[in-house]
Amino acid sequence: MPHRPAPVLPNRGARAARLLAATAVLGGILLATAAPASAVAPERSVPRAAARAEAPATVTVTGSGSATAAPDLAILSVGVEVTKPTAKEAMAAQNTAAEALLAVLRKEGVEDRDIRTDSLSLNPVYTQTTGGESKVTGYQASQTFSVKVRDIDRAGQVIGAVNGATGDAGRVNGVVFDVADPKELRAKAREAAYKDAYDKASQHARLSGHRLGRLVSLSEGDSLRPGHGALPSMPADEPSVPLAPGEIEEQVTVSAVFELI
Repeated sequence: MPHRPAPVLPNRGARAARLLAATAVLGGILLATAAPASAVAPERSVPRAAARAEAPATVTVTGSGSATAAPDLAILSVGVEVTKPTAKEAMAAQNTAAEALLAVLRKEGVEDRDIRTDSLSLNPVYTQTTGGESKVTGYQASQTFSVKVRDIDRAGQVIGAVNGATGDAGRVNGVVFDVADPKELRAKAREAAYKDAYDKASQHARLSGHRLGRLVSLSEGDSLRPGHGALPSMPADEPSVPLAPGEIEEQVTVSAVFELI
């Protein structure tokens, strides 16, 4: 009977080596799979921290500026007022006085576009009786007008002419001086306000050890024109009333935010 060679069995050392190799391969696969997850986590927090670190400091300031100019417009408040026993008579007398007022304004060169009725009223007049009761004894009718005089040197003359034409019914309630076109005056005041804000921001930057950066935002408040030279209500018996126009002042405020670098 022929002799069969005995099977060759792998030794224990070879099996152990193959097992170690397989374990190493499996470990590498697991590490490769888990690596992206562990690498992504830090990246999510980096932009937030960087954004907080890169946010620039800012300074907010308010600037104010003004500009003055000689007025070129006078706005008169004039009117008529009469008292009569009946409402019908009061309105009729008021109409006559108002027509005389309008006629003299046109005679003085005031255009219709510069004359506007501000108010018209008719009210009863009460008198206290000896018994303590109030009794209607008449009616008072009045009308006021706003009148623009574009040649301010003639404003006093217009006031005198109004009173001369309306007699005891005439009323002068006031006068203000202004500029017909305030755009240029307001632009100068705005420029001064911005310069004031910029100078303040520059000083804050220097005091805090920074340099002034770009302008972040800018807003403008309401402009103001104080001191209009009002003339109180007064009678005018002279043909011309002396007036002092003075100067018109425009005030502007701005609020600005600058970066500090």
